[in-house]
Amino acid sequence: MRCCYAFGAGELFFCPPLPSEGDLVIAADGGYRHLADLGIKPDLVIGDFDSSICPGQGDWELVVLPAEKDQTDMAAAVQIGYDRGYRLFRLFGGTGGRVDHTAANVQLLAWLARRNARGFLHFQNQVAFALKDGEICFDASQKGYISVFAYSGDAVGVTLEGLKYPLDNYTLHDDVSLGVSNEFTGKPSRISVRKGLVMIVKEK
Repeated sequence: MRCCYAFGAGELFFCPPLPSEGDLVIAADGGYRHLADLGIKPDLVIGDFDSSICPGQGDWELVVLPAEKDQTDMAAAVQIGYDRGYRLFRLFGGTGGRVDHTAANVQLLAWLARRNARGFLHFQNQVAFALKDGEICFDASQKGYISVFAYSGDAVGVTLEGLKYPLDNYTLHDDVSLGVSNEFTGKPSRISVRKGLVMIVKEK
């Protein structure tokens, strides 16, 4: 599946995988500096450039946004990728620094899940993604911790199989932390939610 890579100005902890043919690489405002350091050319640079210098015209598409707007630069980047037909997103440089921007990027994962797309927000040693009305399976090679939280209301019919702490058709509420710090067991595992949205955070 073609992937949209969006780079923000937050912390970048590791070198991401190089994009493949057909992928879309977007620098959101100061994310352009990360791509320049990595030697990766963006296809599109977008932002209001209130905290970084606009790179100007180059071998990329440039979209300059107004400083006062309803979206973050990262949200605008994801919107463009979605409008161009991408349904798989990997967000880098979207954490660290301002907590409110990190929270806004977590919200983007929910925005994508509600539109039958999937986004992955990369932290230093973890990755977060959202699951709505569906399931995701992991093979036996997965290790480490994995946490499952209800997001934006109740998540009904949550089932966790093959993990250290299983659940069967359980209703998770968004004001409890029951799903934190579960663990892979060396067996195939599955997370499913019948109705609602869960946020999943797993070790890489």
